[in-house]
Amino acid sequence: MAQEVNKPAFRSSASTTVAKRKSSWPSLLRWIPTSTHHIIAAEKRLLSLVKTPYVQEKVNIGSGSPGSKVRWFRSSSNEPRFINTVTFDSKEGSPTLVMIHGYAASQGFFFKNFDYLANHFQVIAIDMLGWGGSSRPDFKCKSTEETEAWFVDSLEEWRKAKNISKFILLGHSLGGYIASKYALKHPEHVQHLILVGPAGFSSESDNRFKWFARFRETWKGSIMYHLWESNFTPQKLVRGLGPWGPNLVRKYTTGRFKPVYSAEIVLTEEQNRLLTDYAYHTTVAKASGELCLKYIFSFGAMTRKLLLNSASEWKVPTTFIYGTDDWMNYEGAQEARKRMVIPCEIIRVPKAGHFVFLENPDGFHSAMWYACRRFLSPHIDSQPLPEGLELA
Repeated sequence: MAQEVNKPAFRSSASTTVAKRKSSWPSLLRWIPTSTHHIIAAEKRLLSLVKTPYVQEKVNIGSGSPGSKVRWFRSSSNEPRFINTVTFDSKEGSPTLVMIHGYAASQGFFFKNFDYLANHFQVIAIDMLGWGGSSRPDFKCKSTEETEAWFVDSLEEWRKAKNISKFILLGHSLGGYIASKYALKHPEHVQHLILVGPAGFSSESDNRFKWFARFRETWKGSIMYHLWESNFTPQKLVRGLGPWGPNLVRKYTTGRFKPVYSAEIVLTEEQNRLLTDYAYHTTVAKASGELCLKYIFSFGAMTRKLLLNSASEWKVPTTFIYGTDDWMNYEGAQEARKRMVIPCEIIRVPKAGHFVFLENPDGFHSAMWYACRRFLSPHIDSQPLPEGLELA
């Protein structure tokens, strides 16, 4: 099923009022006022800020990975699963860019980047299985290996369904971890790997390891560790607040994306309102992909399996992009580069933290252009690093 979206159709104020009344009453009667319909509707409202026309579709990836013995699709039923996908209009012949979001996010978090990127790429952004508007099967994984397969194998089934043979793959945070695992397993399909503040490249010498080890010895740390190992996710907290949940998410987005790294506004009032609405509905929907938390990350949000240890197996040219104030340490990427036998660059973007693409979109766009210059320019050797960026 595909639906092309341009500008929202005009609707009179009277019909809008009726529509709101019809849709809001059932929500008010629920402890958690959301539904799949709410997620897609919130996505459309957020993406109305994007000028480039796009197609939204739910790509059928079947009910399981053929021949797979892991439980990545095991659920209470065998109904087909779907990956929520948005594809933006682009110039003919543009390289394909597939974008994967991070933990507790969805593809709509890239809303400030789609217009720029669509001028250079065939942009396709997805919600990972169990996130956003994608299917949310019961999460039955019981190990790190099964959890990785949940995401990597579902991404491969999506690629097959879309019939895409070669693409540039971008992943942010947890999405960077999944993109890396996919590129390790299916390097023949990935032309270039772009990892934005990726999880998995911190080394055990990172000060955060030491801090959390000390913190775990305290009574507060002991409680937090127990909650972590019981897979208590942030989403469970928001769900537990019921109708007070939207206000908590609003406080989070307002506080998280306030001007910190520069005097420039990160989100306008309208952008914050629409992103908050979108984030709320994607957060409190059925728990599924979020339950990967304890299997991929150890206490303190450090990955249980360090990608640093797989660096020597890398077969895909890679670019790391970090905000200069990202809490993810770029020094781990430097250590990985020493072990890689393929081209690897590390770009640092000023005035930005972990959400570099939201906090400094212009800098992020410059980094993207430079990272993909061999696909975008016939004179790659003469392309200087854009002003303001740093190569680490």
